[in-house]
Amino acid sequence: MRVLFAGTPEVAVPSLDRLVADGFDVVAVLTRKDAPVGRKRVLTPSPVAARAAELGLPVIRANRIDAAAQEAIRAAGPDVAAIVAYGGLVPPAALGIPRHGWINLHFSLLPAWRGAAPVQHAVIHGDDVTGAVTFLLEEGLDTGPVYGQLTEAVGPDDTAGALLARLAQSGSVLLSQTLAGIDAGKLVAVPQAGDVSLAPKLGLEDGRVDWNGPALAVRRRINGTTPEPGAWTTLEGQRFKLGPVQPRTDADTLEPGHVAVLSGKRPRVLVGTGSHPVELGTVQPAGKKTMDASDWARGLGGETKVVFA
Repeated sequence: MRVLFAGTPEVAVPSLDRLVADGFDVVAVLTRKDAPVGRKRVLTPSPVAARAAELGLPVIRANRIDAAAQEAIRAAGPDVAAIVAYGGLVPPAALGIPRHGWINLHFSLLPAWRGAAPVQHAVIHGDDVTGAVTFLLEEGLDTGPVYGQLTEAVGPDDTAGALLARLAQSGSVLLSQTLAGIDAGKLVAVPQAGDVSLAPKLGLEDGRVDWNGPALAVRRRINGTTPEPGAWTTLEGQRFKLGPVQPRTDADTLEPGHVAVLSGKRPRVLVGTGSHPVELGTVQPAGKKTMDASDWARGLGGETKVVFA
């Protein structure tokens, strides 16, 4: 089976590796163009482009699947296109190029969390179970019929990054199995059923913590925005980044946003919420590197009133 693979970020690399390892003829890889990275803005290939080069696969670089990209796809002659987090829309004119269409690996149990950030939204909203599906791409946003799915439990300490990493691995197997079933003529896609929810891309403001909410909501907000776009609050008018926290039901109540440092060999830093406090793990004050909250607390120099806004 001749496969076009479309993907861009690190989360798509396991699927590319899986398809190659399982013997599919990956005739070309479609990925977004090299982009500037880091403070020096060095032009850098996408993780998928870098891996494709290591595998000796032809690469089509395009931020939009325009006429030129479509012609390159046609020239590759794929039977099917497998798409994992490519980062751009597939226009109607391109959908029919592979005879089996475009098979999308999406990291939710559709129709739940249609959109660009399904894992982040699942964590923020406290889903106990999520998963991944393979479905036939069509013009609507993640509306196509489903070929297969898997489920994954969401633990209380799961960040979006950790959960997505697991789904990228298990999802790669699902994608490979789906393509094999299509090639053998044994799989039929079935329409989506259930309640629809949307998962739009998160921005910087989505990572801001509302200390007036209950501790559980604070924890989910931080976990769901770790590592991207990043959780934060403000301290003296400057952004203060936060790593995952732990609710402390046994601690004395604090006003929302108020900080208490519990003395000891390793100081513990608690912050009040709308319910019980949470204990900070890692923090990154403005202009400084990420550090353990206890190290930050030692540097307060005896300051007794610290309030996050």
